[in-house]
Formats: sequence, C-alpha cells, structure tokens
Amino acid sequence: MKALILAGGFGTRLRPLSCTRPKHLFPIANRPLLELTLEKLANNGIKKAILAVNFMARELERALGKSKYGIKLHFSSDLPDEPQAKRTFKGALGTGGPIKLAERLLGTSDPFFVLNGDILTNTNYSRIMKTHRKTDGIATIALRRVKDPSRYGVVELVDKKLIRRFVEKPSDNAPSNLINAGIYILEPDIFEYILPGKTCSLEREIFPKLALEKALFGVEIKDLWIDVGEPTDFIEANRLWLKAEKETSTHSQKTRLDERVKIKDAVAIDENVVVGNESIIGPNVALGKDVSIGNAVRIKDSIIFPHTSISDLTTIESAIIGESVTVGRQVKIKNGCLIGDNSIIRDGVTIAPDVRICPAKDISEDILRSRCVV
Repeated sequence: MKALILAGGFGTRLRPLSCTRPKHLFPIANRPLLELTLEKLANNGIKKAILAVNFMARELERALGKSKYGIKLHFSSDLPDEPQAKRTFKGALGTGGPIKLAERLLGTSDPFFVLNGDILTNTNYSRIMKTHRKTDGIATIALRRVKDPSRYGVVELVDKKLIRRFVEKPSDNAPSNLINAGIYILEPDIFEYILPGKTCSLEREIFPKLALEKALFGVEIKDLWIDVGEPTDFIEANRLWLKAEKETSTHSQKTRLDERVKIKDAVAIDENVVVGNESIIGPNVALGKDVSIGNAVRIKDSIIFPHTSISDLTTIESAIIGESVTVGRQVKIKNGCLIGDNSIIRDGVTIAPDVRICPAKDISEDILRSRCVV
C-alpha cells in the first residue's frame, strides 16, 4: 500500500518556532511528529510514502532521508524551482493539487491513503482500508466526533457509511459533530477530478461533488487523534501521546538526575539531560537532547527543545521553549508562551501568558502583556 502525506504547510500559527523548522518536525515526546506518523503507517503495511512538500522542503528531506521504518520515501514538491518538473504556476496547490502532481508515484491501479501531515493519531489504518474496500466509492474519509465542529469539514452521514453532505468549516447549523479527521483513502479515479498544475481544495471542491455523486463514504475512528495546528494543540498532543504510548516516565541511560529530583508521570527525557536537585519535572513534559536544568526548577505541561539551558528557581508552565535557548535564574514563563531558538531570557524576568519571542532575542525586562517580540 501507498500513502501521500500533505506536508507543505507553513505553520504560521506556530511561529516563531516554525520560522526555523517545518512544523512536521516539531517533537512529540522527543520524536518528530512526521516520524510518529510514518512508524504507524509502517505498522499498518504501508511500503511507500510520498511527501507533498513546499515550505522548508529540503529540511524535511535531510531529516527523513530515503526511508523510515521500512517505508521507501519520495518527495513531491509544488515549488516551481524544483528540478523535477518544469511548471509555470507559483505557490502551493492546496490539498488536491499535490495529489494530481504525485499521480505517477501513486499509480493508477490501487487505492491509496492521503494524510494531513499535522495530524497525530494512533488509529488503525488497515481497518479504514478494509472498510473502504467494502464500498463502491471513490473516497473514504476517517471521521471523528468533536464538541465544536466549526474548525473542520463536517459531514452528514447516512446508513452509517455514505456521506450525503460535506460542509467545510460551517459557521452555523453544522450537519453533525462528525468532522473530517484528515485521513482519506482515494481510488485512482480521483485524478480525473483534479486539473494538473492548478490549486485545488479537496474539502471545498472535490468532496462536496463526490457526496452529490454518492461516491463519498466515511468511517468513524475513536482512537487518539488531534489536529496539531495551534500551540495549545501541540502541548495537548504531547500530553495525549505520553499518556497513550508511555504511561510512565522514560529517560535515557545517559541522563543525570540528582537524587532529590521529582518526576511526575508522564515525562519523556532524551539523552544527556541533566536535572538539578529539588527540581520538579512533569506531568506532561518532554525534555530534548542535551537539555540542562538547574536546581529547584519547576516545569509542567511543556515541551523543551534540545540544547536548551534552564537555570535555578525558574518556573515554566504550558509553554514551548525552542532549541539552544538560555533561560536565567528565577524566570517565570507562563502558559501559552513560545520562545524562539537561540533566545536568551535574563535572570528574574517574568513573561506573561501567550507571549511569542522571535529567534535570537535577548530579553532582559519583564513582558507583562501578550505580544510578539520581534
């Protein structure tokens, strides 16, 4: 089986951290989001994956290489300066255009998966394919029940499988609370619905048309699933993955934890991490490689990228701290903060909730209102 992963998003809602890396490489429990997806696909029999890339395409290629977990990887770019195709259009092709662009790699003989690259799930992909093969449709969508469907594509489902109506991001009167989970199985017939070299939205152009033709089906999934679009989503994704996959805290043998360190499950600690006396780490914390934590530090519900140093008596709650950041003594970083790579937060600084600090900034004074520091 084959899969196409849509990994061309710009990650604007995750800036400034996405200024220096694709959002698909953000760590969940110290592992890149995209690697977690590829591992689950491999466990479900996927042998070939095509990554539809755009923003920071070369960084993705360097990070992932030619194969992962036994899956052979190909990269399909809609950037006009890529040597693989001589095209005249500019910019991204939406969610449908990359499928047409990858037609040769996907082939025209068997159904294939299409996944949004910013979805974290441990669902059973084989079960979705099994359900699809029992229909005579062109597309099957994985569906998920949510409290607020306004952020997503919403379906009206009849006879438990047939989708009668597909409405993208309804402002009111949503037909149900079953939303598009960003996991599709498509028959090769789908290529006939997408014009080559044109921007196309599966959600706004193709799925509503297939619903009218009674060729669109759905299957509800109840496994771990989250759309990682906002910083709060990313922290929640880290919590859910730690709970589902770790249950208890894990750390490398090369980690050094002083005797009076308290770890509250679940926490993921990577190699060469040092944590000083009387520090309390967790719950729901990921400490990346080579992170250094001082004495009496308190961190919970947060993600700390590699090579970052955090000094004594500092507290961090519900924040994401970038790579190679230096945090001084007695600093307070509050919920919703994003600290860009290579920044310095000086001793005694307090940072209010929802502050975003761009890379390589030197912060020596309190930031007492939510804003972006550029």
